[in-house]
Amino acid sequence: MPIKIPNSLPAHKTLENENIFVMAEQRAQSQDIRPLRIIILNLMPTKIETETQLLRLLGNSPLQVEIELLQTATHKSKNVSQEHMLTFYKTFDDIREDRFDGMIITGAPVELMEFEEVDYWQELCTIMEWSKTHVYSTFHICWGAQAGLYYHYGVPKHKLESKLSGIYPHRPLDLYHPLMRGFDESYMVPHSRHTETRREDIALVKDLQILSYSDIAGVHLISDMACRNFYATGHSEYDRDTIAKEYLRDEKLGLSPKIPYNYFPDDDPTKPPVITWRAAGSLLFSNWLNYFVYQRTPYDLSTL
Repeated sequence: MPIKIPNSLPAHKTLENENIFVMAEQRAQSQDIRPLRIIILNLMPTKIETETQLLRLLGNSPLQVEIELLQTATHKSKNVSQEHMLTFYKTFDDIREDRFDGMIITGAPVELMEFEEVDYWQELCTIMEWSKTHVYSTFHICWGAQAGLYYHYGVPKHKLESKLSGIYPHRPLDLYHPLMRGFDESYMVPHSRHTETRREDIALVKDLQILSYSDIAGVHLISDMACRNFYATGHSEYDRDTIAKEYLRDEKLGLSPKIPYNYFPDDDPTKPPVITWRAAGSLLFSNWLNYFVYQRTPYDLSTL
């Protein structure tokens, strides 16, 4: 998929080097086509890394996609320059009158806090409520999934005894669901979290369907019955070394982290991890874009 992003965005050069089709703004404007409009609410502290990871997955389809990046106005990022944020990111006030084919809400390192204690919680609630009428399909990731399930359905999160970290096998529960088309009967997903969403809590909500599950990591993919909102508890977008960086960070902080499950060869942190999850991650985002954004969104977004 040609993704339309600013030429000066740091992800642009990285993706071009990986032979991912990134379209210059001038060329995109000359084409007689309406691109899919996707907005990414990036709540991760590692903004540039997360941008690159998600754009890599969104670039795995023949569809043309126009990307907008969104930040919260009530929380200022400390891990990326304000110049980057001012140049490439918008706030809700900038886009509240706009409409989008799809939206991605990322995870955030705030899962041990109560939702209401997060400093941008009310702003996030406003954005999630706005998405009901201004976005056709929303894909929530990790804490973003927990936040969406809690806001829309009151589904709680539960603290784990220890951090869930590593690469876990999952199985589709409905291979005929369009989101799961093409998936193997077992596929891998990275997880990195201190809390979980439990199967029995989701089962109490008639409007929700669990699409995939891991006997070790628990629930992975959830859909509403209208197939307009999706929730993923894992991080299919992660790079090879993302969990390694988190592990080494926690080790330096004296937190005595466990070796991430099924991640380092021979459980040896000196050996580089082998990527086993990228194909499934690309398929997941391609299926979402194709079946639930491109094929269902009205051509005229004003009628959304």
